[in-house]
Amino acid sequence: MELEYNVNDKKGFCLWFTGLSGAGKSTVSDAVHHTMQKRGIANVELLDGDEVRTHLTKGLGFSREDRDTNVLRIGWVCQLLVKHGVPVMTAAISPYKDTRNKVRTMVEQAGGKGSFIEVFVNASVEECARRDVKGLYAKAMAGEIPQFTGVSDPYEAPDLPEIELRTAKESEKESAVRVIRYLEEHDFVTPEEG
Repeated sequence: MELEYNVNDKKGFCLWFTGLSGAGKSTVSDAVHHTMQKRGIANVELLDGDEVRTHLTKGLGFSREDRDTNVLRIGWVCQLLVKHGVPVMTAAISPYKDTRNKVRTMVEQAGGKGSFIEVFVNASVEECARRDVKGLYAKAMAGEIPQFTGVSDPYEAPDLPEIELRTAKESEKESAVRVIRYLEEHDFVTPEEG
């Protein structure tokens, strides 16, 4: 069954996945993106933090100012899409609360209250380091990578995210189902029949 999703009668929204490197932001957002497309929401966009750094914010470093610039640029694209009724997701560390709150304000000015949905992908530094196939956490802990979020640079966890996923305790599928359920319960997507 194809889900009818008309941008004229549904408002755009932004799922903002935030959390440490390796917490599962990209994995879960990919699963949510796939589920939404499978359900007929063909216009959903996914902005992955790593891809954005390659194309939209190339040349930015990892100072606080550069990180804020990166997040605000992603936020600008999100608010533009939301304004035009497009559902958008982003998976970016976005370590600072005040910058995420600025993005929330931008998006909600474009799409209305509730159109910014903060998804805190909550996994400890230890769990993320355990999963780290690239060895970035080990290098950061050895002082080889400066300004590494969660090790030598702060990560400010959200106080009241709309959704909190604990990826050390739930599978990728369970996390994705929880996000989709939130969207259904808040009338962003139509529940599947059956």
